[in-house]
Amino acid sequence: MDSETVNIALLGLGTVGGGTLQILQRHADAIERRTGRRVKVRRALVRDPSKPRPPEAADIAVTTDINEILDDPSISIVAELVGGCDPTRDWIMRAITSGKHVITANKALIAQHGNELFAAADKHGVIVAFEAAVGGGIPIIKTIREALAGNDIQSVAGIVNGTTNYILTQMRDCGLDFSEALAQAQELGYAEADPTFDIGGIDAAHKLTILAAIAFGTPLNFANVAIEGIDTISAEDIDYAETLGYSIKHLAIARRDAEAVELRVHPTLIPQRHLLARVDGVMNAVLIEGDAVGETLFYGAGAGALPTASAVVADLVDILRLLSAEPDHRVPYLGVRPGAIADLPLRPLASIHSAYYLRLAVEDHPGVVADITRILADHAISIEAMLQRPDPAHLDTMPIILLTHRVWEHAMDQALEAISRLSSVRGAITRIRVQTDAA
Repeated sequence: MDSETVNIALLGLGTVGGGTLQILQRHADAIERRTGRRVKVRRALVRDPSKPRPPEAADIAVTTDINEILDDPSISIVAELVGGCDPTRDWIMRAITSGKHVITANKALIAQHGNELFAAADKHGVIVAFEAAVGGGIPIIKTIREALAGNDIQSVAGIVNGTTNYILTQMRDCGLDFSEALAQAQELGYAEADPTFDIGGIDAAHKLTILAAIAFGTPLNFANVAIEGIDTISAEDIDYAETLGYSIKHLAIARRDAEAVELRVHPTLIPQRHLLARVDGVMNAVLIEGDAVGETLFYGAGAGALPTASAVVADLVDILRLLSAEPDHRVPYLGVRPGAIADLPLRPLASIHSAYYLRLAVEDHPGVVADITRILADHAISIEAMLQRPDPAHLDTMPIILLTHRVWEHAMDQALEAISRLSSVRGAITRIRVQTDAA
């Protein structure tokens, strides 16, 4: 019996688009065996049609006009591999309303507009698949949504941006300062010419938004993620953390309890023995805590042509398998039926409970440390460890490094405001949250 041929279009023939073509060509027979359907990439949207294309693209009609794709009734599936929200949101919405299934690797699009796109897809009976939006080749969305469906998930914590992880790894291993490590990441192609989304934490926040919504069955809520980047982390902080038995990682953390959800992305000290502390370079990892399974760690390449394309093709296989299935047989986008999504309140950052690493420079004279510890005590903040190291370059000041026990963040805010007013304190105070469990 001859297999049905399904025509698809790729929006973008860059790194991920090229990788998708490679996998589709390499595994065409396997995909047909798994789905009973053959795939033909009929069209592709490109910026420059004169640009040389890989051999896999020889039979594809390239165009710069999105209408040639969206108005083509022979195309059943559109894979969006361009990125950004403008104009991709309008393209995807038009594809949905014209009855085309959608695959996207676009975390910003899903995090910011996923709620409306999913509602439109349900209305028009099509599928929006987005495994490639988080974790590259790590099948983390399918895992949370399906494999861990028997769990009440309490927390998700991860290193989900390879650029920031590479920078922090190089600062630790090579003694580089932040600007040097960033320049190296850009030279190697791990960081964009404008790295703001990566080093500022926005990319990680997009991914956390998606993971948390699926883990907890809540709406996508990017606007309420607390976000801090890594550009304030110094080589000294990396060194002091190592001395104290910690590593600094840029973590995306989501927690849920009976009252609220907290969503935050920020640099974090975690114990060197912890699993996430051992994730180095451009690799990603996500740690999930469920009531039945306990802690599970998912590790792998978070970006790159073939890892991300692997997720795109996996989504394609899922859609091909479901083409003749009733919509009610599909796994809900956020893990629960649309009517069962729980819009839990978001816990503000001031209300989280955390330990802290503090670094401050003070005038080197008697009584300074006593003033600082008194203020901390006044706010019920106890000290776990302290380092004092003379600075040969600044003999009139003394760096003080403190590790505190867990405290409410609003209490730490008030204490640091009081400490910063001391005449003996020089410059800004560095504060980094500490997670002894990281999840």
